[in-house]
Amino acid sequence: MGLLALMGQFATASATQPSPQTGEPQFRAYWVDSFGPGLYTEAEIDQLVADTRAANMNAIVAQVVRRADCLCNRSIMPRTEAEIDPYPFDPLQTLIDKAHAAGIEVHAWLNATIMWALDTPPADPSHVFHTHGPAAQGADNWVMRRHDGAIRGGNLYYFDPGHPDAAAYIESMFLSIAGAYDVDGINFDFIRYPDYNPGANVPAWGYNPVAVARFQAATGRTDVPAPADLQWMQWRRDQVTNIVRRVYLETYALKPRVRVSAATITYGSAPNELGGWTQTRSYLEVLQDWRGWMEEGILDLNIPMIYRREQATTEPNNHRRMYEEWSAFSKDHQYNRTAAIGTALYLNPIEDSVTQIRKALSPSPAGNLARGWVGFSYRNPDALVNERRRPPDEGRGQLARALTQTGEPEVQLSDLDIFEGAPFAMPVPVPTMPWKLQPTRGHLNGRVRTPEGNAADYGWVGLYNTATNSLVASARTDGSGWFGFIDLSPGEYEIRGGASAEAPTASARATIVAGSVTPIWLIISR
Repeated sequence: MGLLALMGQFATASATQPSPQTGEPQFRAYWVDSFGPGLYTEAEIDQLVADTRAANMNAIVAQVVRRADCLCNRSIMPRTEAEIDPYPFDPLQTLIDKAHAAGIEVHAWLNATIMWALDTPPADPSHVFHTHGPAAQGADNWVMRRHDGAIRGGNLYYFDPGHPDAAAYIESMFLSIAGAYDVDGINFDFIRYPDYNPGANVPAWGYNPVAVARFQAATGRTDVPAPADLQWMQWRRDQVTNIVRRVYLETYALKPRVRVSAATITYGSAPNELGGWTQTRSYLEVLQDWRGWMEEGILDLNIPMIYRREQATTEPNNHRRMYEEWSAFSKDHQYNRTAAIGTALYLNPIEDSVTQIRKALSPSPAGNLARGWVGFSYRNPDALVNERRRPPDEGRGQLARALTQTGEPEVQLSDLDIFEGAPFAMPVPVPTMPWKLQPTRGHLNGRVRTPEGNAADYGWVGLYNTATNSLVASARTDGSGWFGFIDLSPGEYEIRGGASAEAPTASARATIVAGSVTPIWLIISR
């Protein structure tokens, strides 16, 4: 292709692409998984920090919880069985110390719903699998079931978000990390229902008997619903959202500046190709309403995992088109929060990853910018490494040079390099989040109990403006009677609770203060 043709093809992109020399804040990070080197020893962590700095990245999203075990020494979970250095070595604390000394943020990545994976049970008797795994009886069994009775998806056992005790344990996993460590953020992964379904848009998981019984009690139904039953789908979707909301508010109450993010699903075609968000596989099949989380404000940072091959352009499975459309949708649905685009380094050669990073940092057709990029993964930084055709350190070095230097001689970069410099040509800070640092709104959470002291599951809670007696928002409690409201204007409110909006049986007053979480307790009759 000649220079004039290139100029015609890329002139618009070049005109709108922010110059890397402006120094605008961007979130730039590796996802660092814990199924290979990177976090196992102090020397590996030293190298990880050096590699992150070499690429002019400013954050590390480190997988510290794989399957209800932790690459750390201080949490409710047992220490991992991965081959990390022996105690007292603490991978998470070591990473925090070294990364912070280098000006790099640490976001703790937790697999939320994965309980265990191996055929052999965990060696540590304190692991939750022993007390609440497949051998546990009755309500002590927290394991997710599929509609056909299966209890494993692939090799994985999952917590059922519809079981209130399992949901509470997931929440405690996150809060124990946020409370014990000086992390900059906590990152949800697997905060959804599983794959391994009988077909697209058939969400067949969530049939733990306790979850089904709760659904029946909430709806008055007596049947076991089919996987694609719309009421059952929404109920399960709400269980996942309840966990995200509770972790967001409880973390805010504990450490307001800790940012909550999620690695979110972008299976298949983007919403504009399907007729809207509610027609996507994210929403229908794995029951993850991340667009709704962004609108509500229960994520600070959305990191959509738009894992596509840049050169796969054959319709209908055109990866390039899907990447660009999902990227645009994510940028256009940040609301009052932020997004950073996640890409699959492991699927692409370096020149294609650089192209995708440039697209991630460019405006959507509507003119909206994401606030950064995250690459999966540090362990497999390009397709050659993933295919075991060269060592990881060589791939990471070449990626760093391509990101930070114009005209990297070892890489045939995309045609865009005729017009633009390297995307990470200079270090930049992580974007600030004004709603964290200079908050103008406050939050409210609480619990609803019955007179006997039991959790009021699926109780109705309404939030009213006391000056106008108008309903501001409403919610249903989770299985522990917990509820929460986000981003409220400071002032006086009345909270009313009951079995339904038509018959509230309790009320309380609350004062909302900017930058804080106001707690409320209600006792209702049913």
